[in-house]
Amino acid sequence: MNQLINISEAASLAFHGLALVAQESPKRVNVKEIARRLNASEAHLAKVFQTLNRAGITASQRGPRGGFILKRPSEDISFLDVYETIESPVTLSDCPMGYTACGFNDCIFDQKLNDISREILKTFGSIKLDQFIKSGEKTPKEIL
Repeated sequence: MNQLINISEAASLAFHGLALVAQESPKRVNVKEIARRLNASEAHLAKVFQTLNRAGITASQRGPRGGFILKRPSEDISFLDVYETIESPVTLSDCPMGYTACGFNDCIFDQKLNDISREILKTFGSIKLDQFIKSGEKTPKEIL
């Protein structure tokens, strides 16, 4: 099935993995446990969490009691923060095709796609990680 908005596997793993880490807070959760619970590749998750660590979203500790914790409160981590950390910052251009000059006198999109993109960015920025864990009853499959 084709979806209008596609989120990469890496971004999806980041969202789901962070939700698990937040649910277990203040306990540290290691990549092996996250991979097991998400039925995901441990190697891929390790790369994702290294990126989240470098961005200051998580903190890690090595060793038998090691694992990841949130470095910031879950209410301060937005969907947009996570998405841009994994994918790169979102930029909007005047032309969805990337052209500087249009073959039409007036753009057939008439800024509609940028307006929609701005609304998506606004929504992603307003969704906070704590919204997924407040009830404590949601599992990763129920989150997204």
